[in-house]
Amino acid sequence: MSQTPSKRRMRGFEPASGLVRDPLRKAGEARGFSVTRLLTQWAEVVGEDIAAQTLPVRVNYGRGGLGATLTLLTSGPAAPMVQMQSERIRERVNACYGYNAVSRVVLTQTAPTGFAEGQAMFAPAPKVQPPAPDPALLKRAEVAVSAVSDPDLRSALAILGQNVLFRAERARHRDQSEKDILKG
Repeated sequence: MSQTPSKRRMRGFEPASGLVRDPLRKAGEARGFSVTRLLTQWAEVVGEDIAAQTLPVRVNYGRGGLGATLTLLTSGPAAPMVQMQSERIRERVNACYGYNAVSRVVLTQTAPTGFAEGQAMFAPAPKVQPPAPDPALLKRAEVAVSAVSDPDLRSALAILGQNVLFRAERARHRDQSEKDILKG
Protein backbone atom coordinates (compact mmCIF):
# COMPACT_ATOMS: atom_id res chain seq x y z
CA MET A 1 0.00 0.00 0.00
CA SER A 2 2.14 2.78 -1.22
CA GLN A 3 1.03 6.33 -0.69
CA THR A 4 1.26 8.96 -3.37
CA PRO A 5 4.29 11.24 -2.97
CA SER A 6 2.11 14.27 -2.13
CA LYS A 7 0.41 12.45 0.77
CA ARG A 8 3.50 10.65 2.07
CA ARG A 9 4.99 12.18 5.20
CA MET A 10 8.60 13.22 5.27
CA ARG A 11 11.13 11.48 7.45
CA GLY A 12 12.01 13.26 10.64
CA PHE A 13 10.60 16.59 11.69
CA GLU A 14 8.37 18.65 9.42
CA PRO A 15 8.03 22.41 9.53
CA ALA A 16 4.82 23.46 11.25
CA SER A 17 3.95 25.67 8.30
CA GLY A 18 3.70 22.56 6.12
CA LEU A 19 1.14 21.02 8.45
CA VAL A 20 -1.23 23.99 8.45
CA ARG A 21 -0.72 25.15 4.86
CA ASP A 22 -3.58 23.16 3.30
CA PRO A 23 -6.23 23.80 6.01
CA LEU A 24 -5.37 27.51 6.01
CA ARG A 25 -5.51 27.69 2.22
CA LYS A 26 -8.93 25.97 2.15
CA ALA A 27 -10.33 28.24 4.86
CA GLY A 28 -8.92 31.31 3.13
CA GLU A 29 -10.32 30.36 -0.25
CA ALA A 30 -13.76 29.88 1.32
CA ARG A 31 -13.61 33.57 2.37
CA GLY A 32 -12.28 34.74 -1.00
CA PHE A 33 -8.59 34.97 -0.09
CA SER A 34 -6.72 33.34 -2.95
CA VAL A 35 -3.44 34.66 -1.53
CA THR A 36 -3.08 33.37 2.05
CA ARG A 37 -0.14 35.72 2.62
CA LEU A 38 -2.73 38.48 3.00
CA LEU A 39 -4.05 36.73 6.11
CA THR A 40 -0.89 35.31 7.59
CA GLN A 41 1.28 38.38 7.11
CA TRP A 42 -1.30 41.18 7.30
CA ALA A 43 1.00 43.47 9.31
CA GLU A 44 3.76 43.16 6.69
CA VAL A 45 1.36 43.81 3.82
CA VAL A 46 -0.36 46.96 5.12
CA GLY A 47 2.02 48.13 7.84
CA GLU A 48 1.98 47.86 11.62
CA ASP A 49 -0.08 51.02 12.17
CA ILE A 50 -2.98 49.87 9.97
CA ALA A 51 -2.75 46.22 11.05
CA ALA A 52 -3.15 47.27 14.68
CA GLN A 53 -6.58 48.70 13.81
CA THR A 54 -7.88 46.30 11.14
CA LEU A 55 -8.40 42.65 10.28
CA PRO A 56 -9.14 41.34 6.78
CA VAL A 57 -12.51 39.59 6.74
CA ARG A 58 -13.50 38.78 3.17
CA VAL A 59 -12.68 39.36 -0.48
CA ASN A 60 -15.79 39.46 -2.69
CA TYR A 61 -15.39 39.18 -6.43
CA GLY A 62 -18.04 40.94 -8.50
CA ARG A 63 -20.05 39.22 -11.19
CA GLY A 64 -18.45 41.18 -13.97
CA GLY A 65 -14.95 40.39 -12.71
CA LEU A 66 -13.99 44.08 -12.59
CA GLY A 67 -12.10 43.91 -9.33
CA ALA A 68 -12.81 42.62 -5.89
CA THR A 69 -14.03 44.27 -2.71
CA LEU A 70 -11.88 43.77 0.39
CA THR A 71 -13.86 43.93 3.64
CA LEU A 72 -11.93 44.95 6.74
CA LEU A 73 -13.04 44.71 10.36
CA THR A 74 -12.21 47.75 12.47
CA SER A 75 -13.36 49.34 15.70
CA GLY A 76 -15.68 52.34 15.70
CA PRO A 77 -13.18 54.99 16.81
CA ALA A 78 -10.57 53.83 14.29
CA ALA A 79 -12.95 53.66 11.32
CA PRO A 80 -12.55 57.28 10.09
CA MET A 81 -8.76 57.05 10.17
CA VAL A 82 -8.76 53.70 8.39
CA GLN A 83 -11.23 55.01 5.80
CA MET A 84 -8.86 57.88 5.00
CA GLN A 85 -6.11 55.32 4.35
CA SER A 86 -8.23 52.97 2.23
CA GLU A 87 -6.45 53.89 -1.02
CA ARG A 88 -3.08 53.14 0.57
CA ILE A 89 -4.44 49.82 1.88
CA ARG A 90 -5.77 48.95 -1.59
CA GLU A 91 -2.41 49.68 -3.21
CA ARG A 92 -0.52 47.54 -0.71
CA VAL A 93 -2.97 44.64 -0.99
CA ASN A 94 -2.74 44.77 -4.78
CA ALA A 95 1.05 44.71 -4.48
CA CYS A 96 0.66 41.51 -2.44
CA TYR A 97 -1.54 39.96 -5.15
CA GLY A 98 0.78 41.13 -7.90
CA TYR A 99 -1.96 42.72 -9.97
CA ASN A 100 -4.91 45.10 -9.53
CA ALA A 101 -7.15 42.52 -7.83
CA VAL A 102 -8.90 44.76 -5.28
CA SER A 103 -10.80 47.79 -6.53
CA ARG A 104 -12.62 48.76 -3.31
CA VAL A 105 -11.99 48.61 0.42
CA VAL A 106 -15.07 48.44 2.65
CA LEU A 107 -15.04 48.73 6.44
CA THR A 108 -17.29 46.88 8.84
CA GLN A 109 -17.61 47.20 12.58
CA THR A 110 -19.63 44.05 13.10
CA ALA A 111 -18.08 40.82 14.21
CA PRO A 112 -17.81 38.48 11.22
CA THR A 113 -17.84 34.72 11.27
CA GLY A 114 -14.86 32.71 10.21
CA PHE A 115 -11.40 34.06 10.94
CA ALA A 116 -12.41 36.48 13.66
CA GLU A 117 -15.06 34.64 15.62
CA GLY A 118 -16.64 36.69 18.38
CA GLN A 119 -14.83 39.79 19.55
CA ALA A 120 -11.96 40.95 17.42
CA MET A 121 -8.83 41.80 19.34
CA PHE A 122 -6.73 44.67 18.04
CA ALA A 123 -3.25 45.54 19.23
CA PRO A 124 -3.25 48.50 21.61
CA ALA A 125 -2.21 51.79 20.11
CA PRO A 126 1.34 52.73 20.95
CA LYS A 127 1.55 55.18 23.81
CA VAL A 128 3.14 58.45 22.88
CA GLN A 129 5.26 60.04 25.56
CA PRO A 130 4.73 63.79 25.77
CA PRO A 131 7.91 65.81 25.27
CA ALA A 132 9.73 66.86 28.40
CA PRO A 133 9.04 70.46 29.45
CA ASP A 134 11.74 73.05 28.98
CA PRO A 135 13.86 73.48 32.16
CA ALA A 136 13.41 77.25 31.87
CA LEU A 137 9.63 76.78 32.15
CA LEU A 138 10.08 74.59 35.22
CA LYS A 139 12.24 77.26 36.84
CA ARG A 140 9.69 80.00 36.05
CA ALA A 141 6.93 77.94 37.70
CA GLU A 142 9.03 77.32 40.82
CA VAL A 143 9.91 81.02 41.14
CA ALA A 144 6.26 82.02 40.75
CA VAL A 145 5.16 79.87 43.71
CA SER A 146 8.21 80.30 45.96
CA ALA A 147 6.32 82.72 48.27
CA VAL A 148 3.76 80.05 49.28
CA SER A 149 4.59 78.71 52.76
CA ASP A 150 2.66 75.41 52.70
CA PRO A 151 4.91 72.81 50.95
CA ASP A 152 2.00 70.68 49.63
CA LEU A 153 0.21 73.71 48.19
CA ARG A 154 3.49 75.04 46.76
CA SER A 155 4.17 71.69 45.07
CA ALA A 156 0.64 71.50 43.61
CA LEU A 157 0.83 75.10 42.36
CA ALA A 158 4.26 74.44 40.81
CA ILE A 159 2.87 71.46 38.87
CA LEU A 160 -0.12 73.53 37.76
CA GLY A 161 2.16 76.36 36.69
CA GLN A 162 4.40 73.98 34.75
CA ASN A 163 1.40 72.56 32.91
CA VAL A 164 0.00 75.98 32.05
CA LEU A 165 3.36 77.32 30.84
CA PHE A 166 4.14 74.13 28.90
CA ARG A 167 0.77 74.18 27.11
CA ALA A 168 1.15 77.84 26.24
CA GLU A 169 4.66 77.19 24.85
CA ARG A 170 3.43 74.19 22.84
CA ALA A 171 0.57 76.27 21.38
CA ARG A 172 3.06 78.96 20.33
CA HIS A 173 5.23 76.38 18.56
CA ARG A 174 2.19 74.86 16.84
CA ASP A 175 0.98 78.28 15.66
CA GLN A 176 4.44 79.13 14.38
CA SER A 177 4.65 75.79 12.53
CA GLU A 178 1.28 76.45 10.88
CA LYS A 179 2.42 79.92 9.80
CA ASP A 180 5.62 78.44 8.33
CA ILE A 181 3.60 75.85 6.41
CA LEU A 182 1.24 78.50 5.02
CA LYS A 183 4.17 80.67 3.91
CA GLY A 184 5.38 77.66 1.93
